[in-house]
Amino acid sequence: MRAFNRFSLSIVLAGLFAGAVAAQSSAVTTVDQAIDRIIAREHDEVATIQRYSPIVETYVQDMKPDPEMGIVPTKDQYFLGQALLSKGINDDSMLDKKNKKKGFANDINPFGHLEESSSRGGEGFLQMVYVDPNGLDRDHYEFRYVGREFLGEVRCVVFDLTPLPKSGKGRFNGRIWAEDQDFTIVRFNGMFGSTNSEDLGFNLHFDSWRMNLQPGVWLPAFIYSQESDLKSSNGSAIRFKAQTRLWGYDLASVNGPVDFNQAAAPVEAPHQDYSPIEAERQWQDRAETNVIDRLQSLGLLAPPGQVDKVLETVVNNIEVTNNLDADVHCRVLLTTTLESFSVGHTIVISRGLVDTLPDEASLAAVLSQELASIVLTKPSTDQWGFNDTTNVTAADALSRFSFKATPTDVDAANQKALQWLKNSPYKDKLGNAALYLKQLQAESQALPSLIDARLGNGVGFSSALATMGPALDSDKLDQVAALPLGTRVKVDPWDDHTELLHSKPVALSSAREKMPFEVTPFLLYLTRYHESKASTGSNGPALASKEQQ
Repeated sequence: MRAFNRFSLSIVLAGLFAGAVAAQSSAVTTVDQAIDRIIAREHDEVATIQRYSPIVETYVQDMKPDPEMGIVPTKDQYFLGQALLSKGINDDSMLDKKNKKKGFANDINPFGHLEESSSRGGEGFLQMVYVDPNGLDRDHYEFRYVGREFLGEVRCVVFDLTPLPKSGKGRFNGRIWAEDQDFTIVRFNGMFGSTNSEDLGFNLHFDSWRMNLQPGVWLPAFIYSQESDLKSSNGSAIRFKAQTRLWGYDLASVNGPVDFNQAAAPVEAPHQDYSPIEAERQWQDRAETNVIDRLQSLGLLAPPGQVDKVLETVVNNIEVTNNLDADVHCRVLLTTTLESFSVGHTIVISRGLVDTLPDEASLAAVLSQELASIVLTKPSTDQWGFNDTTNVTAADALSRFSFKATPTDVDAANQKALQWLKNSPYKDKLGNAALYLKQLQAESQALPSLIDARLGNGVGFSSALATMGPALDSDKLDQVAALPLGTRVKVDPWDDHTELLHSKPVALSSAREKMPFEVTPFLLYLTRYHESKASTGSNGPALASKEQQ
C-alpha cells in the first residue's frame, strides 16, 4: 500500500511539474510577448464591450481662470443616455425628447460648444471607451515599454503608444496600463489625434478607466476629460472639465428570465373582501411599486442597499423626535443632477445631491422636505397603477415620468420641514444646511444643468432656513459649504449597487481645494473581481464629516 502511495504521489508530482513547465513556457518573459498579448487581448475586449448597452452620463463644466480660486466653472452641459455599443459608437439619449417638448434644440452632445472639435456627436465621449477599436497593432503603433506600476492592488505593465507615420486619422496617442495576468488594458490616458498634416480641429485629452466587473471581464466605467487652453477659430480660449460615468451593464439580467415556479406570497385574509379604503391603499402601493421597479430596471435607480439605510436612519431621527410614523423608505437616483422627490412613501434622492452635501444636518434638511411632502400633500400615484403607464424605454423615461411638486406644495413642505428640524437632533447645525443653499445660489448661473431637476424637485429650503448661519466666505478653510461631485457615493457599474465611500479626511491646504459642485479627475483603486466585486475610485469622507478629499 505504501509503494502504491509512493507511485501515485510520483505521478501527481510529475503532473504538477509538467503543468508548471507548461505555464512557464506560456508565461510572458519579453516586452515583445507582452505587446502581442496586449494586442490580442484588446481585440477580445472590444468584442466583449460591444455586447453591452450601459447607461452613459457625461457632465461638462466650462472653466475660466480666477485670481483667487484658480479656475472656476462658468457654464455646464449634461448628457444622459443608453450607449448602444453593439451598433458602434452610438447612443440613445434620454434628454432630447424632453427638450423637444420644451422647445429646445435637439442638441444632445455635451461637447457641442466645441464647434471645431473632432469629437462631435456621441463619439465625443463614447469613443473614449476604446483605445483603438480597429487598428491597435504593430502596423499602426509604436509601443515603448515604460515599466510596471500598481493601480490599487492590480499590478500593470505600462506602455507609451505613438501612432506610426501615415497610420491614419484619429489614432490614440498616449499611455496604456495593462494588468499583468491576462494583459487587459485597464487604463489609457492621452488623446485621439493624427500623425498627418490634416487639420482635424480640436482633439480632447482624456483618462479612461475599466473595472473588473466579472471574472475575466473588464468594462469601461469612468472617463475624465479636460482641456486647459484650446483655441477656437476666433482665437478665444476653451477650457473645460468633464466626467463620463457608465453603469447598468447587467440590466439585461434585471429584465431577463425569471423563475417561473417562484411561489407567490399569500394574502393575509384570503376569504375576506376588501373595503374601498383598503382597495385604494393597495392601488397606491401597487402604483408606487410600478414606478420604483421600472426606474430600477432602466438603470436610473439603485437597488436597495447600504446608502438607503443611512438615509432612512436620518429620516427616522426626524420622525422619532417629532412623533411621526410615516413608514418611509429611501432610494438613490444614480444621476449627477441635484434633485429629490417622493413616490408614495418612498423618498428618492440623487447621487449627485448626496455627493455634494457637506454633513448629516444638510442631508436631514433635504430629506425632511420630502418627508413633509409625503405627510402633508400625500402625492398621488393613481396614474401609475396602470402598468402601461410605466412600461417605457430608457430613452422615453425622462419625458414620461415627472414627480415635481407644485410651488404651493413645496412651500408648505418647506415650512413644515423647518419646524421638524428645529425639534430634531440636527437643530444646532442647521446653519450648515443654509450655507449649502447659499453656495448653490452663488453657483446657480454657472451650473444650470447640474441644478436642473430632470425627474423631481430642485434643492430649495424655506426662506427662514436659508437665512440661518454665517455669511458665505470662500476664503475660510473651515467653512466647507458644498463638496465636489463624487465625494460620497460609489456605484458598482455592473449591478448598480451603491455604498458610501470611506476614507480619512484630508485637510485643505488652500481655499482652491474646496471645489464646491465641481468636476474632478477620477483616481480608482483597482482590484480584481475575486478580491472585491466593487471598487470605484477616489475615496471621500463619511457623511458626518465636513472635511473633503
